[in-house]
Amino acid sequence: MEWFSSPSHAVCGAHHTRRGQNNGQTQQGAAVVEFALVLPLLLLLLIGGIDMSLALYDKAVITNASREGARAGIVARNPPISEAEIRQVVQAYTQSALINLGPGQTPPTVSIEQGSLGADLTLKVSVSTTFQGIGLGDLFSSLGQPWVLQSSTVMVYE
Repeated sequence: MEWFSSPSHAVCGAHHTRRGQNNGQTQQGAAVVEFALVLPLLLLLLIGGIDMSLALYDKAVITNASREGARAGIVARNPPISEAEIRQVVQAYTQSALINLGPGQTPPTVSIEQGSLGADLTLKVSVSTTFQGIGLGDLFSSLGQPWVLQSSTVMVYE
């Protein structure tokens, strides 16, 4: 009786060990498949986050550029600064500061309007640029509507 029960335990133990190894390999295979399914979503979130950060940075750059242009235009000078010089101030500010990831980034568009606010003369400087990021800018462009960032600043003449 003892002799018969010993080998059966040995065989059962070996069989149990083999089944445990197969189970571990199956779990590893399932983890690889799950990772392969989740990886595109994680990459989409990562690239989307980077693109949104770049877009917010570029928005801040064109906002500051419009402020610099408006400030240059309203400061009392003799002779007054021309619209071409205001555009040059804005272009100089954005040239080194905007992040360009796409092929052939065009310089930002600058528009200048003089108006009045009550009895005060005002100057409005508007700047717009097309955003080209890693993925989202290209996605919007392929849908037919490029992602345009715009900013305006209105200041009263001194």
